[in-house]
Amino acid sequence: MDQFREIFEGDRIGSRIAEVYEAYDREKSKKLLLDFDDLLLETYQLFSSQPAIKEKYSGRFQHVLVDEFQDTNPVQLELIRSLISGSADGGSLWVCGDDWQSIYSFTGASVGNILNFEKSFEGARIFILNLNYRSTPQILTACQNLIRHNARKIDKVLKTENESGDRVMVLEASNEEGEALNLVAEISDLISRKGYSHKDIAVLYRCNFQSRTIEEVFSRMKIPYHIENGLGFYHRPEVKFLLDYLRLIINPDSDQGDEALRSVINVPNRYVSRQFSSDLEEFAQRRGVHLYEALKSMPIDVPYLRKFMKEFRNLMGPLIQDGQKLEPAEVISFLRGALDYDRYISDEDVPGPDDVKVQNVDQLQLSASRYRDIRSFLEYTDSFEEETSSDREGVSLMTIHKAKGLEFPVVFVIGLLEGICPSKKGDIEEERRICFVACSRAMKHLYLSYSLNYLGVPAKKSTFIDELLGTR
Repeated sequence: MDQFREIFEGDRIGSRIAEVYEAYDREKSKKLLLDFDDLLLETYQLFSSQPAIKEKYSGRFQHVLVDEFQDTNPVQLELIRSLISGSADGGSLWVCGDDWQSIYSFTGASVGNILNFEKSFEGARIFILNLNYRSTPQILTACQNLIRHNARKIDKVLKTENESGDRVMVLEASNEEGEALNLVAEISDLISRKGYSHKDIAVLYRCNFQSRTIEEVFSRMKIPYHIENGLGFYHRPEVKFLLDYLRLIINPDSDQGDEALRSVINVPNRYVSRQFSSDLEEFAQRRGVHLYEALKSMPIDVPYLRKFMKEFRNLMGPLIQDGQKLEPAEVISFLRGALDYDRYISDEDVPGPDDVKVQNVDQLQLSASRYRDIRSFLEYTDSFEEETSSDREGVSLMTIHKAKGLEFPVVFVIGLLEGICPSKKGDIEEERRICFVACSRAMKHLYLSYSLNYLGVPAKKSTFIDELLGTR
């Protein structure tokens, strides 16, 4: 691992990552474990160093079929080459994929594998399967309009024999709440006038933090929904920890306060062991008091724990004393600074504003700003969690990546703003493919939604909207 240290010399974050990777690799070796990437790399290295083993396996498979080929990475491509290199006469390699839907470069996938397929496999033939059975002509035209702006692609023209449908709709709002209310109005119309059910509808977004306003408005307006393969906003760990701090502040001498203290006593890491937690529980039980009260008088022998617990009490004491008068957004802002919380949740020395977890906490603070006291805000979040957020017959809320492979009669793509979709951090062609995947989930109705202001500041409509509509 010395080469990693040389590569990252002077780079504090990179050096730390190298150290973590080295420890991770060492633990795997001790326990004789391999992760998925190891399976690929070890197999590739085995084939490269042991020709006889490679020949054994390459001669075993006469026909090889690879699905979702656009999501393969370079090592997988080399393994495919190895498997077919010894095929007898009549053997074949078939791959199925769509370069327009290659959206997993962040996991190592390379769109170049499918774009360069004919060069990689001499004599290969391409069959364009461009007949679409899912969407209306209007939706397909929008998707085609969008992806034609990509330079790196296999050219094809999408076709369908489906009946003509409604035009693609664009919804504009003044802010995020207005955007959510637009969705409520359209969904109500789709159900009451056009005969759709809630489960026919999906709301797709680029990043998880975008669900907060939609969840809150849907809950308030009694629109049933569920988060597909994910956690509701107030259940996300970085959000829940701050809510538990608020619970401890407002009610330390209670069972709820005990539960909150258990949650936050080691957030950020104060090196609290299970033994210490057990000792605290026993001390509180013997004294007949709740955990925070016990923590104030419990003798602590370990010096570093004594130091950390004193700092914890010094932090919490004034907040608990003034808890009834404090505003929740003010407390959240204070805790983020006092705990260096953004760096803790993002694992970055200088956490960026684009970090998804930081954005979730921004959304929490924005939600809290509507309440004048902590108790009211917590009552809201507690009741919110018990309402409609897990109704499998409700509207599906999910990120675009989670939606890949799915289809819905009605799709709303929300938050189409410059900096979000497309993301400031993403490659523009990959971002365009992500948007393509979102829009192509729609069967009958496609809505594109954006707001003129976001997080209280003016926002710019995504260039993808004009591209989809063919006006750019």
